[in-house]
Amino acid sequence: MTTDLADALAAAAADTGGRYDAAGLQELLEGVIAAPVALDDREWMELAVPGATGAQAKRLHAAKAAVAAARRPAGPKPAERLAALRGALARLGLDGYVVPHADEHQGEYLPARAERLAWLTGFTGSAGIAVVTAERAAIFIDGRYTIQAGQQTDPALWERRHLHQEPHEAWLAEALPNGGRAGYDPRLVTVAWVEKARKAVEAAGGSLVAVDANPIDTLWTDQPPAPISPTIVQALDVAGKDAREKRAELAEALRRDRLDAVVLTAPESVAWLLNLRGADVPHTPLPLSFAVLHADGLVDLFIDRRKLVPGVDTHLGNEVAIQPPSSLGQALEGLGRAGKAVRIDAASASAWVQDRLKGAKVDVGTDPCALPRARKNAVELEGTREAHRRDAAAVSRFLAWLAREAPSGRLDEASAAARLLEFRIATGALRDLSFDTISAAGPNAALPHYRFSAESNRRIEPGNVYLVDSGGQYRDGTTDITRTIIVGTPTEEMRRNFTLVLKGHIAISTARFPKGTTGSQIDAFARRPLWEHGLDYDHGTGHGVGSYLSVHEGPARIAKTPNTIALEPGMILSNEPGYYAAGRYGIRTETLVVVQPCVELSDDSRTFYEFETITFAPIDLALVDAALLTAEERAWLDAYHARVRDIVGPQLEGEDRAWLEQATRPVG
Repeated sequence: MTTDLADALAAAAADTGGRYDAAGLQELLEGVIAAPVALDDREWMELAVPGATGAQAKRLHAAKAAVAAARRPAGPKPAERLAALRGALARLGLDGYVVPHADEHQGEYLPARAERLAWLTGFTGSAGIAVVTAERAAIFIDGRYTIQAGQQTDPALWERRHLHQEPHEAWLAEALPNGGRAGYDPRLVTVAWVEKARKAVEAAGGSLVAVDANPIDTLWTDQPPAPISPTIVQALDVAGKDAREKRAELAEALRRDRLDAVVLTAPESVAWLLNLRGADVPHTPLPLSFAVLHADGLVDLFIDRRKLVPGVDTHLGNEVAIQPPSSLGQALEGLGRAGKAVRIDAASASAWVQDRLKGAKVDVGTDPCALPRARKNAVELEGTREAHRRDAAAVSRFLAWLAREAPSGRLDEASAAARLLEFRIATGALRDLSFDTISAAGPNAALPHYRFSAESNRRIEPGNVYLVDSGGQYRDGTTDITRTIIVGTPTEEMRRNFTLVLKGHIAISTARFPKGTTGSQIDAFARRPLWEHGLDYDHGTGHGVGSYLSVHEGPARIAKTPNTIALEPGMILSNEPGYYAAGRYGIRTETLVVVQPCVELSDDSRTFYEFETITFAPIDLALVDAALLTAEERAWLDAYHARVRDIVGPQLEGEDRAWLEQATRPVG
């Protein structure tokens, strides 16, 4: 340890009142550094010195900077990493190894520590899997990441395969030598994956082997530690339901199903059940944790205590036992020895969890928090409406600014996204973005899940279609909105296709459907206008959205893929049909909608539902061909824009307000 680092840690540790010595503070700060950077760089200080004064904050910042500067240097280059992994596999007696893009919770967003796929291959996309043998190595990615994988991985090292069209299990089985042993980390894969992979490998004469210690963790010399961010209470005025009441209701459901406990492996469920929020992963306010809910309503919460801000212990009460994460395995083994009936979630529980429950009556089913979490209560719905009203003004200010600045040709994707973030920060309520902003111009907009980079960043020029898909995390709600803008004059083809997408969007917005209807049953409403012209889009029409939780939330969705989960009141979903002309432009129009009762069509013998649109920002009329809209569709567009004026107008002034009036003029 250098003198500067030691001095900075000693000075800051003295401020903690004995809570941390220098070594303990260094460990805490290393975890803080491993967590995503917060918009407010003082929040983490509550973990070390609650209510830090200006002088104390200065010393804490100095200590954090010193710890960051002293971090170990980066490890070997990609080719050397692959060679090192092969060497480790040989020492373990393995002929192959599987490296998924996953953590112990099967989450969408991973902490830096879990980015093993990126460390090994260089690929930083959000979905993929690598398979390595002594002679071959392949990375499997879906169509969203074909270009990115081509830019980030070395073709001399990695075969590139399609994640869905070329199953990696089959590739592994074919690439293994006869009698070969393929390893995997059971913490990073589900029970279903193990069953499928084992079947494929054994059919080819090989065997699948669970590896206790992930070899990448040994080779990754500068691997970040587990993240440490403040875990806070989601107060009752935004949660709408006390955690004790939630625990009691779910415990009663466990008893009805003759279950003794459920292992909650999805951090979203733990956060929702206990009314907690955190910041351990990018863009989703989660404290990474596990929990076991028992049939008597008691909970064992497995979380690093250092994350808990003052007051969380009191909020949790004496019916929630806080345990270190390292004790989860022992607790599961105890349930197994006692022969308990235990539910695990098929989607988020790892094979390791099932393995530790040996002796238990394991019920692989659905997370009991998933549906209640999706059915937002009245307080959550009003909170998310307020978040959307606030967010609508920020987005509209951005669109007004864009209308003034884009024709110059000086803007690019990165600068536009940065300006949008500034407008959201100016609300004074933004906690984080809800995902990395998709800011896409021209041909980049034809990539539905595009992320700009230094290499791909394009100028937004006259004649470009510009697509911006973005959202914010606010304490009272999560937003997600897409708008497609023309800079200059659109072609007739652009106007036609934009209007066809809009017609599909309106069809979902105005849909009425009986109780029991699933999103799969109404997905075609959005596609029909495109289908009639021989067009379509490859992504789903809508995903669930959390309440200051994940912007992509199950279990309901609107998509071609069959889904048995019926739409129910309180569910928040996106409505986002699109069209993508490869290499030229892309179109998507997205708002969020809430499922609610349709009073007009419901009576004692039947129940119907409809959608309430809660996202408000102008739809670019320059891209609308009103002649393609029916009278009812034109009326919907005019009514929607009138609502935008009513909600957003009072929040704008001057030239922004004048722009809004013009942007929402009637088309009927």
